[in-house]
Amino acid sequence: MKGFWQGRRIPLSWLLLTRQPVRLLVALAGISFAGILMFMQLGFRDGLFDASVTVHRLFDADIVLISPRSASSVRMAGFPRRRLVQTLADPAVEGVTPVHWGLMLWRNPETRRNRAILALGFNPDDPFFNDPSLDAKTGVLKQKGRILFDQLSRPEFGPIADWYRQGRVVETEIAGNRVRVEGLVSLGTSFGADGNLLTSTETFLDLMPQKPTGAIEVGLVRLKPGADAAQVVERLKERLPDDVSVLTKQGFIDFEQNYWKSSTSIGFIFTLGAAMGFVVGCVIVYQVLYTDVSDHLPEYATLMAMGYRLSHLLGVVMREGFYLAALGYVPAYLAGQGLYLFVRDATKLPVGMDLSRALTVLTMILVMCMLSALLAMRRLIDADPAEIF
Repeated sequence: MKGFWQGRRIPLSWLLLTRQPVRLLVALAGISFAGILMFMQLGFRDGLFDASVTVHRLFDADIVLISPRSASSVRMAGFPRRRLVQTLADPAVEGVTPVHWGLMLWRNPETRRNRAILALGFNPDDPFFNDPSLDAKTGVLKQKGRILFDQLSRPEFGPIADWYRQGRVVETEIAGNRVRVEGLVSLGTSFGADGNLLTSTETFLDLMPQKPTGAIEVGLVRLKPGADAAQVVERLKERLPDDVSVLTKQGFIDFEQNYWKSSTSIGFIFTLGAAMGFVVGCVIVYQVLYTDVSDHLPEYATLMAMGYRLSHLLGVVMREGFYLAALGYVPAYLAGQGLYLFVRDATKLPVGMDLSRALTVLTMILVMCMLSALLAMRRLIDADPAEIF
């Protein structure tokens, strides 16, 4: 006997789903809601991790020195600046840039309210960013009391970017000291810092006089072309004392991301939220398919009595699960795109759709629907034709 689908070519799965349009729409709404929940939770989680290293990725460095007491970008400890100078003894090192890093109290020039902002202080003559357009702007920092403001900072710091573009003189106070905005840069916010500013070493130390002049928070090391960063890191670890940690640039990025992943509950919470969306979707799809199988048990039993194999009928339920997954994913994807755009505008976080996340959620929805179909099949497997009739 030919297979059921090869012999009849009747789209039984599709007909069963569309027989009750209201039930189908409710099921698709539930699946889409679960998909949106997974998109948002995973998007927030990945956006957090990406935003936490936005500035790190811009550094013109192959190796980074930090204090072993540093926990994250918002809890950076200092180490002796001479350790950075000592790295110049390695033949593979081409140059270094000492960086002061710390949170300061910025006064909103419009509302006069104070808010913590991340400040980076460095010598404007030293290479700092791997983006030439950013490095070209740092020359104005040679004037004392001048800063570059991150135009991607949250609006709570004031309409700084708008005022500057209008040609107004933008001045405010940091820790009681007067500063003037001499330009705008685009760095990006993070969960740890709602805004950023750049300044010279001299201005930074004036704004934070309590910091020891011989200590820095970050040391950027540039290597000569062709040098192996991993080998240089090992050599520097052997030569330098234990009061400094030596990392590759990627190691510095991983250091920051690992803090948010393992030392805080944020990553766990967002992952748990995505898992809850998966569970909610499983329950919704299971209820729909279980009800569908229960409502059509006499028809299934009739087909079995006619000689159709159980595997053919189980395939009908599996295809129903596949159709639900495909139809439910499309609105979830479109809604996710719109919500990502809204979140980017509202929070300035780099939350966006990428291929990896789109495929991850698609796979989760497919697994969710297939798993629910498998559970609903038990009703069909356990059915006794004699009892049904």
